[in-house]
Amino acid sequence: MAERLEVSREIAAAPDVVYAAISDVTRMGEWSEECHTCVWHDGVPGPAVGATFDGHNRHDDHEWTTQGKVIEADPGRAFAFECSMYDFHFSTWGYRIEPTAAGCRVTEWTEDLRPESALEMSKQMSGVDDRGERNRRTMSGTLDRLAAVVAGPPAG
Repeated sequence: MAERLEVSREIAAAPDVVYAAISDVTRMGEWSEECHTCVWHDGVPGPAVGATFDGHNRHDDHEWTTQGKVIEADPGRAFAFECSMYDFHFSTWGYRIEPTAAGCRVTEWTEDLRPESALEMSKQMSGVDDRGERNRRTMSGTLDRLAAVVAGPPAG
């Protein structure tokens, strides 16, 4: 059964500005603690349903690469992608963006689709014992760093 996590944060930026940032996966390393680099596959012009990319990740001395496939690209509203390794779809990640009076509310979500039989290998590869707890913590940090980048300096 899939485990779904969601973390939300208010961001003082327009929904289209936030969408432009998160849907440009080449910028993921600016806010993600674990995914330090993403590269669109050759011939992919950018964020559109079906577009694919490699995500390069690290945790302590562990490094691994996943393949992403965009499954939702709704400017100003939502962006989501599947994560796979060796053609095994192990998680889905996404962002919902809802306008607010001061900017928008961004919800980052993920569904862990790994079967129990894959958990030990996943721990060895990533060095992460409790994926759910780590994701919850790093998602909060991701949204904080995203807000710092897209909201710019405080007015004053």
